[in-house]
Amino acid sequence: MKILLTGANGYIGMRLLPQLLNAGHDVICAVRDASRLSVEKEILSKIEVLEIDFLEPVIEGVIPKDIDAAYFLIHLMTVSTKNFDALEAQTANNFNDYVKDTHIKQVIYLSGIVNDKNLSKHLWSRKNVENILFQGSFNLTVLRAGIIVGSGSSSFEIIRDLCEKLPFMVTPKWVLTKTQPIAIRDVMSFLTKVLGNTKTYNESFDIAGPDVLTYKEMLHQYAKARGFKNWIVTIPIMTPKLSSYWLYFVTSTSYKLALNLVDSMKIEVIAKDHRLAKMLNITPHSYLEAIDMAFKKIEQNLVMSSWKDSMVSGRFNKNLEKYVQVPKYGVLKDVQRLKVDDPSSTLKRIWQIGGETGWYYGNWLWKIRGFLDKLIGGVGLRRGRTHPDKIYPGDALDFWRVLLADKKRKRLLLFAEMKLPGEAWLEFKIDENNILHQTATFRPRGLKGRLYWYSIVPLHYFIFGGMIRNIAKPKF
Repeated sequence: MKILLTGANGYIGMRLLPQLLNAGHDVICAVRDASRLSVEKEILSKIEVLEIDFLEPVIEGVIPKDIDAAYFLIHLMTVSTKNFDALEAQTANNFNDYVKDTHIKQVIYLSGIVNDKNLSKHLWSRKNVENILFQGSFNLTVLRAGIIVGSGSSSFEIIRDLCEKLPFMVTPKWVLTKTQPIAIRDVMSFLTKVLGNTKTYNESFDIAGPDVLTYKEMLHQYAKARGFKNWIVTIPIMTPKLSSYWLYFVTSTSYKLALNLVDSMKIEVIAKDHRLAKMLNITPHSYLEAIDMAFKKIEQNLVMSSWKDSMVSGRFNKNLEKYVQVPKYGVLKDVQRLKVDDPSSTLKRIWQIGGETGWYYGNWLWKIRGFLDKLIGGVGLRRGRTHPDKIYPGDALDFWRVLLADKKRKRLLLFAEMKLPGEAWLEFKIDENNILHQTATFRPRGLKGRLYWYSIVPLHYFIFGGMIRNIAKPKF
């Protein structure tokens, strides 16, 4: 089958893509920015990539007429705290217009469980998108999922952050809300098995694991699975806004996502329809099994995708290509150069920078900078990195965004996502003479930007100087 995969560089899309290819399908990936489709070259050679922004006016003839099916995986909850519902409706309407003249037979939409009478804005938007897609010129299959638990999922990473960092928690009362989590592996099974299944056409199905748990019980079970105990006290006085700040400061989530999540956490998300699991002969895994599977992937460095790599996990939502050319004029720079004895080992260390590895010198200063950034609404250092030694354009790397990662040309270029009075780039490059070039470039925004740069020049002397020495010639 020829399949259109929207949201191909999202958490679900990145996991679904290789499964579709392994099943022998031809896949067309629709993304806003082709330069940040983070896949191996082997996979890239097997797919077709279309740059389509479903928020922009429809361009006729972009999508091939002979597509058989499509996955609609576009979710904009982290883009805005005010009008994401209107934006999601716009993407659904535009999608319908894009495919109306094709031969498409089926569209599969991953939605949310919407059984409660009083829906949050987030869940109402999911339901509204369903209604819009049902008006399209195709057969629609809707899969309604609750909290998805898997390595790299936003829900799992939030639970992980809370439990690992706070053995004692004072929590809002929404932790007593019931929900029904589902393992990412089961979500993949449902998504792939409904493809081309005519019995699922023009139907909406709930998909969920076997356990109905409160968020408090989920936190306790996570701690038990990891071999420690945690204590949770609930208080009724924490407002949604305070709850959002609490999630934002303790976990790696963005504030926009935290605010929208808190709004939904007050609503019970419990499946009432289990027809599809029986129809497809799927036995969903338990919550504890989902946690165990997630950590096996983490321990083996096999995390395929993470919500943190989404552009909306930070503040950089522009086309990466516009920033790959580092400006030469009107900028301030810190330039370091050092001869390297073993270029391959040095390149390996460059590709491992950030995350658990750290920044090779003055890590405590980097942590302070990350904490200060978090205090003023920035991303901080908590996003880390998805893989210990693989980097793709568009990946999040602590409070940086990867613009270019070209191992063949021995060049890594990062763009700062921390809050700054200007724009910043950090570049590593090894030339043909085995000279390592480390360049920090800052384009200040007015006088404030220049004062900021010159105020931290002494720190640059120690941090950047120490960093290049340890990358080029580490001490053993």
